[in-house]
Amino acid sequence: MPIILIVDDSEVDRTVMAGLLGSDLDWLISQASNGAEALRMMADATPDAVVTDLLMPEMDGMELVKRISQTYSEVPVVLVTSQDDIKLAFKALKMGAASYVPKSQLADRLLDTVEQVLAVSDMDHFDDRIVQATTNTRYRFNLENDLTLIAPLVDRVQMGLLGMHLCSPTQRMHIGIALEEALTNAMCHGNLELPVRHLPEIRRQLHEGKRSEMVEERRHQSPYKDRRILVAADLTRQRAQFVVADQGAGFDEQSNRPKSLDEIMEGECGRGILLIRSFMDEVVFNETGNEIRMTLKDLRPSPKTNEGRSS
Repeated sequence: MPIILIVDDSEVDRTVMAGLLGSDLDWLISQASNGAEALRMMADATPDAVVTDLLMPEMDGMELVKRISQTYSEVPVVLVTSQDDIKLAFKALKMGAASYVPKSQLADRLLDTVEQVLAVSDMDHFDDRIVQATTNTRYRFNLENDLTLIAPLVDRVQMGLLGMHLCSPTQRMHIGIALEEALTNAMCHGNLELPVRHLPEIRRQLHEGKRSEMVEERRHQSPYKDRRILVAADLTRQRAQFVVADQGAGFDEQSNRPKSLDEIMEGECGRGILLIRSFMDEVVFNETGNEIRMTLKDLRPSPKTNEGRSS
């Protein structure tokens, strides 16, 4: 039963977010009015995820992200942003936050985003014996268009990162989110040629263990059914590099890139690639736009012990 900590100085906003997260799911929702109170609560019971506003008295969301990244690096933080503090949100992503949701789109995106970061940060199912037995740092995958394959693939890569103690828990979470965004886009928008506006609902159904009817219908039709997703992951002590390629028609990444932060805030276009660019040191598309290469060079080795979540 996940515990979600909501941090906002507005009681009305906390109530709204608690209602969006706790209405249909068996989640425990706790609340704090600022970052200092949130840290005191976390010292008593570590939540599975934190949803926080940025602008608050006593301790704001930026400082809270910094403190959580230092002390509770395995706990994902989702930022709730307004139009005026979106640039601060991107800075917070670099500091360790896992994702963000515009206040104007809470009803549409909050649940989906929290489900995403919970799924990516869940390390409980890893078997230490398999982790220790992993000696190969090069992974190659050839996937059919089945969205249920994404989570096991991300888990497999994260096991490799964990076994090598290659990066911090926050970086592993960032890599997981970047991979999930790239794979979901490659399957749905690339191979199956579904409109980008459907991706949030498709992802939400996936995280809730449901299958999307539009995906299931399209993936069994020609020419989509014969297309594959090719994934490469190469892990070394100097860098982690990932390549995701689909067999769709591709797109012009430059012309489709959002022209401003306002364009990202107001629509679905560009949100996934913005997260990827925030988490990775290098992001490069091929000429046809159906292959993305993501590289993380600034690796921060994780401790070999005591990475688990406190109880």
